[in-house]
Amino acid sequence: MVRVLLFAALREAAGTSRLEVDAPTVGALLDELAGRYGAEFARVLAIGSVVVDGEPSGRERALTPGQEVALLPPVSGG
Repeated sequence: MVRVLLFAALREAAGTSRLEVDAPTVGALLDELAGRYGAEFARVLAIGSVVVDGEPSGRERALTPGQEVALLPPVSGG
């Protein structure tokens, strides 16, 4: 299992800020969560960022048990 941290709109859509998910890759993790939490969650995931153990990561990145995955929605400001 990997620890998943959710922020802002993703946290609101899931109703929690932390999850534990069993997934072999970042892509599989994102697909699992999009299926679980619906279209709005998937839309925000598609334009957000994924950070694994402090490093920006793409869908191809392999995951191992105990890793921490932060899912960050896009940030705007001014």
